[in-house]
Amino acid sequence: MAVFTTLKQSCYKVDVNMKTQSYPVQTELFASKAPLEWAIVNNGTLYTAQIPIDQTGVVVDGGIEAQTRRTLDNLVHTLECAGESLNSVLQVLIYVTDREYLATVNKVYAEYFKAPYPNRAAIVVAGLAREEMLVELVVYAAVNAEL
Repeated sequence: MAVFTTLKQSCYKVDVNMKTQSYPVQTELFASKAPLEWAIVNNGTLYTAQIPIDQTGVVVDGGIEAQTRRTLDNLVHTLECAGESLNSVLQVLIYVTDREYLATVNKVYAEYFKAPYPNRAAIVVAGLAREEMLVELVVYAAVNAEL
């Protein structure tokens, strides 16, 4: 799970004295060309969407298992940059491009999350933003406002 080696140096904390102020979470994830933040915090909740890309922005090879692992590794990294962990996750929306992938996603997911599990939904879609992507996660997590 340790894909990001310089995690502590690159993640920064933001003064969140104004609890309703939105702020992005700075990560080492590939800087998207799309107008988005990988994660944003507002009013004690972190909002993020994670995809199976490496630090150069390339979708990882290896099928659904490799893509699920990378997506979850990216989530762990993002949460750590926000000063949180998987224990802070409240809800996960899992998007897959084939119903058959759900068994593998569940197997890998169970390696990362422990009971009590976050609330969760799984949705089968015709496709994702990048044709080669097989999985995407939308995640909501509680964050400590006392950073």
